[in-house]
Amino acid sequence: MISRSTQTIQKLRLGASISLIALIILSLAWESILAPIKPQGSQLILKAVPLLLPLFGILNGRRYTYQWASMFILIYFTEGTVRAWADQGLSAKLALVEVLLTSIFFVCTIYYAKLTRQAAN
Repeated sequence: MISRSTQTIQKLRLGASISLIALIILSLAWESILAPIKPQGSQLILKAVPLLLPLFGILNGRRYTYQWASMFILIYFTEGTVRAWADQGLSAKLALVEVLLTSIFFVCTIYYAKLTRQAAN
């Protein structure tokens, strides 16, 4: 039987993985199709590239990746917060989605790192 702690860890891994993948997709769609700064697309589409750095570590459950990615994601949280306040229309709504996804990712990574600390020691 799977322990309650193991189930929680699996849910946190799933939450972090889904929110990171959704954030990558959101970044690509936002800056290419949905609400680019320029009508033909924007160089801001490249903001999705750094999100690929922690992807495999998150998917594989590497505790160290969860630790540094929890701080790394705050850059995207800040961008989403600023653009939600400064942009208008669809871009502002997409920024709120970015804030939501980064918040979910942050909470999942923090608690994953905390709950897996005992196993790492």
